[in-house]
Amino acid sequence: MTGSPVFKNKLLPYLLVAPQIAVTGVFFVWPAAQAIQQAVLRSDPFGLRTRFVGLENFKVLFSDPYYLGAIRLSFLFAAAVTLVALSVALLLAVMAHRPLRGARVYKTLLIWPYALAPAMAAVLWLFLFQPSIGIVARALQGVGIAWNYTLDGGQAFFLVVLASVWKLVSYNFIFFLAGLQAIPKSLLEAARVDGASSRRVFWSVVFPLLTPTTFFLLVMNTVYAFIDTFGVIDALTKGGPGKATETMVYKLFVDGYKNFQINSSAAQSVVLMALVILLTAVQFRFIERRVHYA
Repeated sequence: MTGSPVFKNKLLPYLLVAPQIAVTGVFFVWPAAQAIQQAVLRSDPFGLRTRFVGLENFKVLFSDPYYLGAIRLSFLFAAAVTLVALSVALLLAVMAHRPLRGARVYKTLLIWPYALAPAMAAVLWLFLFQPSIGIVARALQGVGIAWNYTLDGGQAFFLVVLASVWKLVSYNFIFFLAGLQAIPKSLLEAARVDGASSRRVFWSVVFPLLTPTTFFLLVMNTVYAFIDTFGVIDALTKGGPGKATETMVYKLFVDGYKNFQINSSAAQSVVLMALVILLTAVQFRFIERRVHYA
């Protein structure tokens, strides 16, 4: 038999996708609509009166130097997390793909961190780098390094990036390893027969065939760094010291749930959503041109 499948009941396709549409509507469309509505309103401190202010909340937001600093920090943080996580995961996947004794054990251990929640992953790093009781922190202090991320903004930023990367490497590793296993061995053997070195085989054959996987992970890692690292920051530094780790997603939380600036927080959520959508569109527009689909 040839041809595409045909549903005799025209209502059945809509019923099949109805659960996904319902989940998207309840957990994305409705909250997004609520955020946009709150972003153009202004309420009194008691929430008794609300008036329409248009784009005034956004004007105030972009005139706030602390928010502009959070935007710059978010871009730096996302770039660091994405670049390091992709590089380390690719290196580990290439090493694990080789015929090694106990390779299954290594692969299992590398995948395990992905099963942890971001906040739990942060707590593990907290036990290692806590200035008073952390094993790594005391070792650093023992060799003369004044380690105290609760006072040093650079150290706090480094620790947050490290914890985020550790959590993300496992996710990237799974996809890179699957991509490597899907590459036909005949292509690699043909390249070696032609006299190509291992490095040349990787950059001329393997990596171009991994570009679809790399592009997908680039998009997912960027979204993760901008949005899903809230738990890591909250458990490790709570945005400090001195706003050194207060990214856009964490400032949104602080203003909305701690400072009770609901309308400003809603405006920040709209900006963050628009920024992530824009970055994803830019990646699809310009970076996908270099992707080689087999």
